[in-house]
Amino acid sequence: MIRAENNNFILDTANTTYAFRVTKSGHLEHLYYGRKINIDTDDLDVLVEKCEFAPGNTINYTQDDLSFSLEDMCLEMSSLGKGDIREPFIEIIHADGGTTCDFLYRSHTIKKENPKLHGMPSSYSDDVKPDHLTVTLVDEYYDLCLELHYFVYEDSNVITRFSRFINKSQAPVRLRRLMSNQIDFSRSGLRFTTFTGAWVREMNKNEFLMNAGKAVNSTLAGVSSNRANPFVMISNHTTNEDKGLAYGFNLVYSGNHYEAVEVSSFNKTRFVQGINPQNFEYFVDKGEVFESPEAIMTVSKDGFNGMSQNLHKFIRNHIVRGEWKFKPRPILINSWEASYFKISEAKLMKLATRARAIGIELFVMDDGWFGKRDNDTTSLGDWKVNPEKFPKGLDHFVKSVNRIGLDFGIWVEPEMVSVDSDLYRAHPDWALEIPGHAHSEGRNQRILDLTREDVREYIISAMSDVFSSAKISYVKWDMNRIMSDVYSSKLPPERQGEVAHRYVLGLYEIMKRLTTKFPHILFEGCASGGNRFDLGILSYFPQIWASDNTDAFFRVNCMTNYSYGYPMSTLTAHVSSSPNHQTLRNMPLETRFNVAIFGVFGYELNLPDLSLATLTQQLRKQVSFYKEYRDVLQYGNFYRGRQGNLHEWTVVSPDRNTAIGMLMQEHAEPNVRSHIYLARGLDKNKVYRFEGRTQKVNLTSFGDLVNMISPIHIKNDGQLLHILSKIYKLPGEVEEYTASGDVLMYAGVKLKQAFAGTGMNDNTRIFPDFASRLYVMKSR
Repeated sequence: MIRAENNNFILDTANTTYAFRVTKSGHLEHLYYGRKINIDTDDLDVLVEKCEFAPGNTINYTQDDLSFSLEDMCLEMSSLGKGDIREPFIEIIHADGGTTCDFLYRSHTIKKENPKLHGMPSSYSDDVKPDHLTVTLVDEYYDLCLELHYFVYEDSNVITRFSRFINKSQAPVRLRRLMSNQIDFSRSGLRFTTFTGAWVREMNKNEFLMNAGKAVNSTLAGVSSNRANPFVMISNHTTNEDKGLAYGFNLVYSGNHYEAVEVSSFNKTRFVQGINPQNFEYFVDKGEVFESPEAIMTVSKDGFNGMSQNLHKFIRNHIVRGEWKFKPRPILINSWEASYFKISEAKLMKLATRARAIGIELFVMDDGWFGKRDNDTTSLGDWKVNPEKFPKGLDHFVKSVNRIGLDFGIWVEPEMVSVDSDLYRAHPDWALEIPGHAHSEGRNQRILDLTREDVREYIISAMSDVFSSAKISYVKWDMNRIMSDVYSSKLPPERQGEVAHRYVLGLYEIMKRLTTKFPHILFEGCASGGNRFDLGILSYFPQIWASDNTDAFFRVNCMTNYSYGYPMSTLTAHVSSSPNHQTLRNMPLETRFNVAIFGVFGYELNLPDLSLATLTQQLRKQVSFYKEYRDVLQYGNFYRGRQGNLHEWTVVSPDRNTAIGMLMQEHAEPNVRSHIYLARGLDKNKVYRFEGRTQKVNLTSFGDLVNMISPIHIKNDGQLLHILSKIYKLPGEVEEYTASGDVLMYAGVKLKQAFAGTGMNDNTRIFPDFASRLYVMKSR
């Protein structure tokens, strides 16, 4: 709901309030953003900063009013030249070389409609359209216009913003910066949280207590990047998972982004978010328009879990779209870690047959199927099936997979080109590279210039041929390098600062046209794992590969951190082999499963190499369990519990009748026998049946301790111990209780005693390093 009266504005959602006003000078003063408060537009004086004299050594905006300086005001947008020397919202180099901007209020409108941006995705609502406030600001001296757009999604407690710059003058200007969002807080001491990393090391959580100075979260990788995800948080320093104010911010954009928090000399805190202004410059000619990406923001008084619930609901309902928005996602087997580039029709059919036998639903053929692709140095861009690996063609192989009862998926990397490819030899100018200069490559490949229409048309045509050549049900869309030598031979020298942004616009056009043409295909985004995990990609592809690192020890932290800003239905997670291919860490199969099922689930195992016992006694039961609770795991409400040595997750069905809990331990602590599982998100008034998922205990877990009960001596790691472990498994502990949601959430379940070296029986919980348990809660 948006209320506007006497140049005062209040934007309300179900549980939040956002307020600002137009000052006498025509600036927009930000007044409040937080938990919902009972206030009317004529009551905002209580929130207005009281000014009588500007601070010393500051600039007065006008000699007609010496009571204030823009440097010491909370503003909705800011610019340079009139006294505000903090992070600006907009930067322009005018035709006369000047950089001062003076945008003042001119008018506003309120409508009910979805956001509409040219060439970029945005949020939407299928039923009740969001309230839309447009505030128009004008720089009269230069004849420039700036529109601030606000959209209110009451059901999700989310407000979105974007800005539109219009050059109404008779001369071109150079736009150096246009942010999507700006929030000024009237205090310092806030906590700024970012999520940074690298390949196979995504989403590390960082916290900065902002008492002074500036902190920046940004990327120049050309993609939203694993170095710095565009999702960030601001909170009170005392906020925890369940209590305290927590703000979440994100950007519907897949390129270079910028988030900055700056504390002023007067203990005010400014947050800005948008396209990274570094290496960015856009020529806006007379009459032309430039739009920023859409930014989203939410706040909750119920801590980080409350904030996450707002964002999860918003992304599921107002970002993800298409046939797969709420459709159950299939369990897949991916061929990559089983085969890498060494694939053949016979080898893949063997893998597919084993997958079907344990109940898997989708077979995905990864890299290596096209051109002369026997390694990563060749053939990207040549999207024709390799006749030596598939002598009867792709359609024949896909039909063979379909006949045994599996859907078929395929891997592509459409944005890339290998120098050793027919495409590059025919069109070397189609790559992003500086003519006549040596190119700095990544992963032995180059990036196609998506700013060019002919390149975009080629990709759309080539991918359309692939997707229609057989019954393709799923596409994994990869992008395995970041940008270097960013230059388009199609653009003039003065417009090279536009290339990175124009690339993103070109990508969005390609994805929009292909997802529209092939609406039944389940598309999954990937960029060396999580190198492009953002809301722009999720506007076209409903799920993204979270990381190339499938190690459950890493994943439990990575997925926890993704969950702050993204619903678990948007990230994919697979059970892979042990030792893990990225870390060489050994992890129990059950823990790999227990962690992976909280994302969109699949396997990355060489199934033909596994024993029949593993396939039938473990994997088949895993698949069956996941299918039984798939709806809850994919589309339930996810809550974080404890973090650290113990990791605690709960996902709850929307009706709160069913919940799945997980407890994982990183390292066993000597003589620590008791653990408590605390649920989240249940109905406190309902009564639940609490049951642990049964796990068998392998005899090899005990080493030569088995000799304490064995009538004959068994060598540790000897052949006899391994034979016995295949024949006989110890029964795991049984956890079965009945309790109210109130008890399960606030008192918790005291679990069976963990093994601590003093005894062992059927009621002992074997809980060594990397152990985990799943718990099912059903209302009675």
